[in-house]
Amino acid sequence: MLLGCHLSIAKGFTGALDAAEDLGTNVLQIFSHNASSWQTRPIAPADAAAFQEHRDRSVVEFLVAHTSYLLNLASPEDDLFERSVAALTEEVERAGVLGIEGIVTHLGAHKGAGERKGIERIAAGLERVIAGETFASCPDVMLLLENTAGSGTTMGRSFSEIGSILTLLGGGPRLGVCLDTCHAFAAGYDVRTKQGLAATLSAFDRAVGLDRLKMVHLNDSKFPLGSRRDRHEHVGRGEIGEKGICLLVNEKALRDLPFVLETPKTIDGQPDADSLNLAAVRSLRSKEGFE
Repeated sequence: MLLGCHLSIAKGFTGALDAAEDLGTNVLQIFSHNASSWQTRPIAPADAAAFQEHRDRSVVEFLVAHTSYLLNLASPEDDLFERSVAALTEEVERAGVLGIEGIVTHLGAHKGAGERKGIERIAAGLERVIAGETFASCPDVMLLLENTAGSGTTMGRSFSEIGSILTLLGGGPRLGVCLDTCHAFAAGYDVRTKQGLAATLSAFDRAVGLDRLKMVHLNDSKFPLGSRRDRHEHVGRGEIGEKGICLLVNEKALRDLPFVLETPKTIDGQPDADSLNLAAVRSLRSKEGFE
């Protein structure tokens, strides 16, 4: 099973790889810099070389970076839009330097401009990134658009919104989707039953195409179906529940994809939440689903 967590780079890029190995995981998601800041520090060639050498010796099979939370490609404000396009381009460059194969990005919020304008704005921003020299010089890096819970004017709540963006971009081969299970559930896609999960994946296939689905953020939801509230919960302890998570990790259309946990880092007051959540997923994978 391809399974891992989002881990900190506080101890350096190689430190994140060490942490993944300590957890026994073969998938790793990181931020390549402080996700709450526009400021970045250049990656020293020696650090990049050490990271890639370390990765070659590690068991990590799939490595992905998540963009800063500040990006807003849907923004009608020119300054923020331009800054977001530049920041995403820099994320591509950093991924290329580190040998990271995927970048997951949120799409942003239209801030009252409307969904259609938001879709067009996102597509225009992504088009500029894709057409740029940086993207061309990093041929192994994919852009993965993440669905959202849909709070406020946030874009990406419905699969049709993501599909419309990809259609405007002509569906390039280096564009894919990361499906977040908490976000989908909070947006109204009920994945707790076999019928609900089948309907969800059918809707995704019609709007986007299952061939575009490249990874899964596997998170339970703290809030109910359709709440549009983005609050991740520990595996099996939220509104999706143990049965729903079990169905997700055993679903034929998903089971060979990389799964990344973005669950809280403490559990019952203890700091070993990642290991417990990983163990829960592995246990559910062996159950082949509930009736």
